[in-house]
Amino acid sequence: MKNQHDHHTMGAHKIPAIKQPGPKAKAETIDHSKMNHGSDGHMGMSEHDHHSMMIADFKKRFYVVLVLTLPVMLLSMQIQQWLHLDINFAGSSYLLFALASVVFVYGGWPFLSGWMSEMKAKNPGMMTLIGFAITVAYAYSAATVFGLKGMDFFWELATLILIMLLGHWIEMRSVMGASNELELLVQLMPADAHMVMGNKVHDVKTDTLKENDVILVKPGEKVAADGIILDGESYLNESMLTGESKPVQKVKGDKVIAGSINGNGSFKVTVSHAAKDSYLSQVVKLVDDAQKSKSQTQLLADTAAKWLTLIALVTGIGTFLYWYLTGQSLAFAMERMVTVIVICCPHALGLAVPLVVAKSTALSAKHGLLIKNRTAFENARKITTIVFDKTGTLTVGKFEVSKIVSLDKTIKENELVRLASALEQKSEHPIATGILLKVKDLKLDIPPAENFKAITGQGVQATVDGKKLMVVSPGYLKENKLALPDGFAANDTETVVFVLIDKKLAGYISLSDEIRPESAEAIKTLNAENIKSILLTGDNNKVAASVSKTLGMDSFIAEVLPHQKLEKIKELQSKGEFVAMTGDGVNDAPALAQADIGIAVGSGSDIAAETAGIVLVNSNPKDIVSLILFGKATYRKMIQNLAWATGYNVVALPLAAGVLYNQGIVLSPAAGAVLMTVSTVVVAINAAMLKVKTG
Repeated sequence: MKNQHDHHTMGAHKIPAIKQPGPKAKAETIDHSKMNHGSDGHMGMSEHDHHSMMIADFKKRFYVVLVLTLPVMLLSMQIQQWLHLDINFAGSSYLLFALASVVFVYGGWPFLSGWMSEMKAKNPGMMTLIGFAITVAYAYSAATVFGLKGMDFFWELATLILIMLLGHWIEMRSVMGASNELELLVQLMPADAHMVMGNKVHDVKTDTLKENDVILVKPGEKVAADGIILDGESYLNESMLTGESKPVQKVKGDKVIAGSINGNGSFKVTVSHAAKDSYLSQVVKLVDDAQKSKSQTQLLADTAAKWLTLIALVTGIGTFLYWYLTGQSLAFAMERMVTVIVICCPHALGLAVPLVVAKSTALSAKHGLLIKNRTAFENARKITTIVFDKTGTLTVGKFEVSKIVSLDKTIKENELVRLASALEQKSEHPIATGILLKVKDLKLDIPPAENFKAITGQGVQATVDGKKLMVVSPGYLKENKLALPDGFAANDTETVVFVLIDKKLAGYISLSDEIRPESAEAIKTLNAENIKSILLTGDNNKVAASVSKTLGMDSFIAEVLPHQKLEKIKELQSKGEFVAMTGDGVNDAPALAQADIGIAVGSGSDIAAETAGIVLVNSNPKDIVSLILFGKATYRKMIQNLAWATGYNVVALPLAAGVLYNQGIVLSPAAGAVLMTVSTVVVAINAAMLKVKTG
């Protein structure tokens, strides 16, 4: 459990929101060199429409080039020889040149402008290769029209551009598909809200809502803003935000999240903050940032793509020189060079990781797993030990008072719990909530507390009704050498706090917390994955031993103060363990930062502390297992994509260079373009098949 009384600081600390991303770079023409190198290959929300326009542009260019390619092919000498045709008239070669020039300039423009951008940025990539290849093919063919001896390959240029346009069109749609999950999150926010003003209801735009506005949510509608129910009740479906599939009952005073779907009831909500600060907006920003951030795997792929660009240019020129110097025609040597350069485009390699990143980050968010640090997520596959904070993760986190014992004859049980509640009223910790619930049940009034002070990790003190009152953990008694009351025996499943009045022990309150039904299954799955589970808690040894044994955990560390959690994590790391720590993100911040992977849990509609690499919206331990399994699946997809993209180049490059020419096997530039497109689409489809396994 969280140490009993480190909770008293929680009221004072608001969990920090995610850092806002810096201003986005202005959207430029989508040159695929960016996608290729993964830096801005994923659309943020502002880029989404721009991306749709680019897809439409590629589609239009493809159809125009398709229409022009047919006459280009019929006018080409090579095609006429194959089909035994003779279409030759005055100026036919000039007509062929004119048509091919339109194909080169209009159809090839995205590649030529991309090449210029890459040269300006001193970052040659895919566009450089395609731009160079089509320019060489065009320049050589144009020269044959105006006197150079040799056969043009305008038809190959036209089919090459045609297939490259088709490939880019298909691939951009795949990229868009990978980012559509993020779009779905964006679309969760309804455009309009019903604002209540006196007795009237007006429809207003969601983004005009301010703090303390009151809105009405009708049956079946989406909640338009984060807030607290003022009146009415209903069941809400929050599955797209938290991954929790069961509708959750919400009554007056409960928090609601923008984007959740209302059931059959209607209710009024007091808005907590403007739309831009809503939980959903923060999640979208977080996902967008995570999609743009790079992990080691992606940096590796980027490096490989740069090397492949270099290899393509060197091999292409080497291929040309080899064939030309061994007596082949200039046209043949040129064609080999163009095919090598096209087939070697590092497109599949450049997209291998970014596509999986876009898909996995957005999918995770839909299942309540928020990835703030890409590397932490991909490293989930290395975890050997998970350290669990007990309260609210393995247990339900709802403490109920099971026993009140007064040790002072002048103070009745009800008075003891009433005095204790004065100190607990500012806290959000489960123990405090349990005591306050008891006072509410007994219909007692809570007295005011003055000179409130927290004793780190051990309790709180204040002046109540003129008496110096303290509510402390057993650890405080031990440290201050205060004797436990006669006949006191802590129950295996109970947590105890002691009440001191004017430094004298006046009594104690026992609270119990039940184990979550999903915990045992989660621990069992971890055991099957050979991952050790350790319970780390400020609670007493007996409670810790009982929970640990019931769940089949490997071990437990009990009676730990917040600052000691960090030491325990270090200890495990020094034994060579790769440690993941789950905690609440506030009290556990140092330990979360020290762990190899920090997982903040149970933050509800707050995005947890900066120190955690991953945030789980629900406190369900099964989500932690889902996260690890999904991290492994994501890494597998990346490696599969990288292996495919690399393997394809190893096989295709020698074929393009003509190593099997003497066996009669030779690839045309168009065939090279088809192979390159297929390899990219395979990578895109493989990324799209990524799924989160839950439960």
